[in-house]
Amino acid sequence: MGTTALGRPSIIDDLSIINSYAAGSMEENRAMGSSPFELHLVHLDLKGAPPKVSYLAEIFPLFHELGANGILLEYEDMFPYNGELKPLQANDAYSPSEIKEIINLAKLHKLEVIPLVQTFGHMEFVLKHKEFRHLREVEMFPNTVNPHKEESLSLVSRMINQVLALHEELRWFHIGCDEVYYLGEGEESKKWLQQEENTTEKLCLAHLKAVARHVVSAHPTVKPIVWDDMLRGLSEETLRDSGIAQLVELMIWDYAPDFDVSSKAVLIEKYQKCNFPKLWLASAFKGATGVNQCLTLIGNHLKNHQQWLKVAESAPAGILQGIALTGWQRYDHFSVLCELLPVGIPSLAICLQALKNGGYSEKVKENVEKLLGISSLETDTFM
Repeated sequence: MGTTALGRPSIIDDLSIINSYAAGSMEENRAMGSSPFELHLVHLDLKGAPPKVSYLAEIFPLFHELGANGILLEYEDMFPYNGELKPLQANDAYSPSEIKEIINLAKLHKLEVIPLVQTFGHMEFVLKHKEFRHLREVEMFPNTVNPHKEESLSLVSRMINQVLALHEELRWFHIGCDEVYYLGEGEESKKWLQQEENTTEKLCLAHLKAVARHVVSAHPTVKPIVWDDMLRGLSEETLRDSGIAQLVELMIWDYAPDFDVSSKAVLIEKYQKCNFPKLWLASAFKGATGVNQCLTLIGNHLKNHQQWLKVAESAPAGILQGIALTGWQRYDHFSVLCELLPVGIPSLAICLQALKNGGYSEKVKENVEKLLGISSLETDTFM
């Protein structure tokens, strides 16, 4: 999922974050202009309380007005898988015609669709089923697929194929691959790792490359995107020699309100040296401040986006493809729900407008109030 529990700040902390911008801080006084990102993706996490198509028809125009020009659509069990994959779909999964309607609605409102299908970690919605239980890396845990079995690659390839079949004119396809817990702890992995030249890094890269090659070979015009966290700790030499940079674009994620900007600049420089021509960033507008969070801490999420704007300012020209504003519904498939999408709309609005304008100001707040039809948006309390 790419999500981290950050600890719950107080409302006073939230207020201080907002005041640092609204009161005319040095950061706000810097020249504000246009967004440094070509693409602003709103992430729709469908693994908890998925919205009806009729609701998407109402909010897609708002997304566009707020500054979004793309949707990162994480299907999970809401895709209408068929054939041997039919057990994967939830009882209330979208129908093929509803998927087409969602795609058409997005196109109507100039929102480019990028599907996201997990293919390594966060595979609970697949591996919980008895039909696929034998493909777990560790038999006890349903989160990670066994990368040694040919059937594992066949499974995720069929999932990808079915999703791609309902999407035309795609430029990117997100294959997930974050938080691959227990990798290397399965019995087959333990035996494989006994050989001196084998490492969990090689195991991870081999599966990532196999999945990416499937996407590229079947659909040469589609570029795979991968969450970056499983690759952050790898050496430049390992990453460069693996050839992974020729196959995928990385999406660097961090949802903290106070992450270290300089370390992200160093990470971007590292990835560039490893021959990744394009990179993505990922922020959060909701669903990243507590596993059972009910109301959105706008101040935290605004600060997170301000940090990413600083990162973008320091990044080499042309390397950033765009930013995905993630909005998690659950931390994982078996977790409780955190804030639902409607609750997070004010936060999304503030964050998108801050990105679009290159920073936060009173004018941004007024723009959001006008677009949402709110007389006074309370950014210093829960929204």
